[in-house]
Amino acid sequence: MTINMTRRAFTMAGLSALATPALIRPAFASGGKVVAATFPGSWEDAYRSIVGPMVKDAGFDLTVAPSLAQDQIARLMASPGQPPYDALLVSPGQSDILIQEGLIEKIDPTRLKNWDKLSPAAQNEWGPYVTIEVNGIAYNPEVVDKPAGYKALFEDPQYEGNLALIGFGSNTATMAYTEINKAYGGTYDNMQPVFDLLEAYLPKIGAIATSGSNQMTMYQQGEIAVFMASTGNVAKLRELGMPCEFAHPETGSPSVPVAIHLVKGASNPEGVYAYMDAAIDAAAQTQLAEPPTAMIPTNVDVPYSEVVSQFVTPEQVANAVYPDWQAINKHRAEWTETFDRLVVR
Repeated sequence: MTINMTRRAFTMAGLSALATPALIRPAFASGGKVVAATFPGSWEDAYRSIVGPMVKDAGFDLTVAPSLAQDQIARLMASPGQPPYDALLVSPGQSDILIQEGLIEKIDPTRLKNWDKLSPAAQNEWGPYVTIEVNGIAYNPEVVDKPAGYKALFEDPQYEGNLALIGFGSNTATMAYTEINKAYGGTYDNMQPVFDLLEAYLPKIGAIATSGSNQMTMYQQGEIAVFMASTGNVAKLRELGMPCEFAHPETGSPSVPVAIHLVKGASNPEGVYAYMDAAIDAAAQTQLAEPPTAMIPTNVDVPYSEVVSQFVTPEQVANAVYPDWQAINKHRAEWTETFDRLVVR
């Protein structure tokens, strides 16, 4: 089954190679442990400090296991009979693979007391959407002007030497490249325009980053002043005291919902439901909407926080660009290889 997101799906609602150490799963105890894969960095910290205590109040101990989305899939596929996680945290590109591979289960919404508090668009049969990530361009206003869109990054000389790029292992980069490709006449089945553009621009590039975290570090160190980013990246840099602004591309902001999934064969399904319920609870989403995470809420009782509202409005979220992840997954490995060949020349 395909997870579909329409342009106005969130009107009502108001991120490779294995880079982290292999996870050693703690033994399941009668006290009720649940192991949840979570994105590294601010997600990991927030879910441990905000969601964890709420899960504990429900009678379970939450073990937060930081892992990039692609790595979560790799580890599941490496241990199909003994999954290292009970729950996953991923975006539709990975969800589609997980569904096709039979690695996750549909949920029973009646087991979530907060289900009816979700925007209808966030009520997904494979697990609730806990936020939506809106992507665009992060830039340093003390170094460069606000970019009008993706094309400007490659056509305006002021961005030469200031722009960092990253490979197709990043969801943010992949969405940006598909939008750039469309702007130059390409399609999902013809990515050549963007590769021609990248090849011609490489001599003018500021840096090729190895990961989203690497881009953030480069920005902090003043090595770059522009990169494709999510609103959360910008909120984090601001929290660290960096001058950073967010630009919505004129062609629309590529966006993805983020879901919690129940792993097939999970040793603690009850704990997963408690974890899901905590993550979509109004109290948790209110805190998660504040810096440094600045997550867009999917619980209809939670308004956009002041910091989220600085970057995006409900109307902009409703009119964002939601990519076709089945089409992307069909070509993503090929695109990754082509990009890697270009940058290692």
